[in-house]
Amino acid sequence: MRETADAVYRSDSRRILATLIRLLGDFDVAEEAMQDAFAAALVQWPKEGVPTNPRAWLVSTGRFKAIDSIRRRARFDASLEKIAQQLDSESRIAEPEDGVADDDLRLIFTCCHPALSQEARVALTLREVCGLTTDEIAHAFLTPAPTLAQRIVRAKTKIRDAGIPYQVPTSHDLPERLETVLQVVYLVFNEGYSASSGQVITRADLSGEAIRLGRLLLELLPEPEVAGLLALMLLQESRRTARTSTSGDLILLADQDRTLWNRGMIADGQGLVQQALLTRRFGTYTIQAAIAAVHSQADESSSTDWVQIISLYDVLLQLEPSPIVELNRAVAVAMGRGPAAGLAIVDQILERGELTDYHLAHSTRAELLRRLGRTAEAIASYQRVLELTKQEPERRFIEGRIRDLSS
Repeated sequence: MRETADAVYRSDSRRILATLIRLLGDFDVAEEAMQDAFAAALVQWPKEGVPTNPRAWLVSTGRFKAIDSIRRRARFDASLEKIAQQLDSESRIAEPEDGVADDDLRLIFTCCHPALSQEARVALTLREVCGLTTDEIAHAFLTPAPTLAQRIVRAKTKIRDAGIPYQVPTSHDLPERLETVLQVVYLVFNEGYSASSGQVITRADLSGEAIRLGRLLLELLPEPEVAGLLALMLLQESRRTARTSTSGDLILLADQDRTLWNRGMIADGQGLVQQALLTRRFGTYTIQAAIAAVHSQADESSSTDWVQIISLYDVLLQLEPSPIVELNRAVAVAMGRGPAAGLAIVDQILERGELTDYHLAHSTRAELLRRLGRTAEAIASYQRVLELTKQEPERRFIEGRIRDLSS
């Protein structure tokens, strides 16, 4: 029974929390209510059996647990009795009023309200909608975990004190709120596509959730960048099966068995890229999706059109100048023009100090040094990667590289 409850928690806890936040109007109260509901399930389900709809049971139980808790506290604070009565008067979960039957999406837009700073919007959404830990969010932002924790607490307080509504914005306000939402969805996807730590490289639950939210966004607002983001996620996710061996070890893009790539996702992604590019109103996600589409067109690594990929990275750098984009472009330059050309760019980036603690910058440098036969320097760079990475499959890959170079 505990395994059943755990499975429901893994699959539905974030949706349950989102619905409880809508019903109870408070993040912390909803989180406590959800925990109480799962605790009740462990007691009642062994006696009564698993309900037909576990999610609905947990939402209902959590809601009533919260009301009971508020009533108990009302003995000491009379103002809470009115709140308990208001919650109790809602005898059933209200149906959505704006045609978007998804509390996750409502919660995302609440977390991304303009009253919050952009950093707070993203951090809160990753924590509350997707259940990422503070450490995982900190990794995505290259920000200290304590800073992220404080940011999340302040954001919750702001939402409560300012009475920010739990709803999808009107059609008038929706476009300006979209940029942050897209950023959030993609960061969720990235954590699923390449987990920041742990025993596995990918977390299909997170990447699948991001794609699901991307589809909902596209249905809600069929803008080119929404299509571009969904295309990017589909094209990247299409490679997931080929990215690891049967034992869970990392396989680089150049060495992947491309027959394992999901052709259905690739077809959908390529179609969305083309659709977005034709509008000529595209942005950074569409350009990244176009790069992924070029990769998907090559039957093997050696036939990749690196000239086109480098050109697309040049466009991306104009739209979004950043050291991460520069690093990715350096990889493409190394493939198209040789490792020495790519290494020169990587060294320039590292000399500026912006990616000093970014393990993929050192991993890229190590790979290029290895290809150039500069063994001692490559080993030193791989050792730096081991100091920075927390993902076990990646650590095993790097340790294997060091053994090969040391033998």
